[in-house]
Amino acid sequence: MLSASHLSKSYPTPRGPLPILDDVSLDVDRGDSVAIMGPSGCGKSTLLYLIGALEPPSAGSVTIDGVDPYALGERDQAAFRGATIGFVFQDHLLLPQLSALDNVLAPTLVAADRAPGAADRARRLLVDVGLEARLDHRPGELSGGERQRVAVARALVRQPALLLCDEPTGNLDRASADAVADLLLALHREHQTMLVVVTHSAALARRFARRYDLNDRRLESAS
Repeated sequence: MLSASHLSKSYPTPRGPLPILDDVSLDVDRGDSVAIMGPSGCGKSTLLYLIGALEPPSAGSVTIDGVDPYALGERDQAAFRGATIGFVFQDHLLLPQLSALDNVLAPTLVAADRAPGAADRARRLLVDVGLEARLDHRPGELSGGERQRVAVARALVRQPALLLCDEPTGNLDRASADAVADLLLALHREHQTMLVVVTHSAALARRFARRYDLNDRRLESAS
């Protein structure tokens, strides 16, 4: 279970603190799918970074499966994040010099507890996302939709409990966006992840079981 409780975030500026989020709470159980909507600049990505243990909140707490990642030391926090959380970003962030298969495998290469069979799992995931004929292709040889499918496979290769997606279809045409959304939801159901997506796309948000709007720094139910 993910529990984000009374999160607030502000950034220092010469004129005083700049508030981004105020008293945001969100609980997500295994198998839940959640979409958070809001215009650009409203704090959606910031909320995702707080939940994903990428940036500490100014106030409030985050626990994932009972663990507070912000109470861990830097090395333990990174290890916990790598084992528990998968990320898909708007820009796929693939390594251009690596093949699709090696990009999916990349998170396992830095894991101290690298499980045997990681390469087989990476291949299966690429088959699942329809890229069995692209295993050896580099990102420059793939379409935008294909690159994002590689990013989805990479996010799942360590079997995370929590999958966080930041505008995963924002840079794609309609057909590619629909295909990536289909994949995210199908793989979410198969692996029973906790899935949280932030988006400004109402069409994407409507496909999720729970929907929220981020307005005036607060999270409000939209479903």
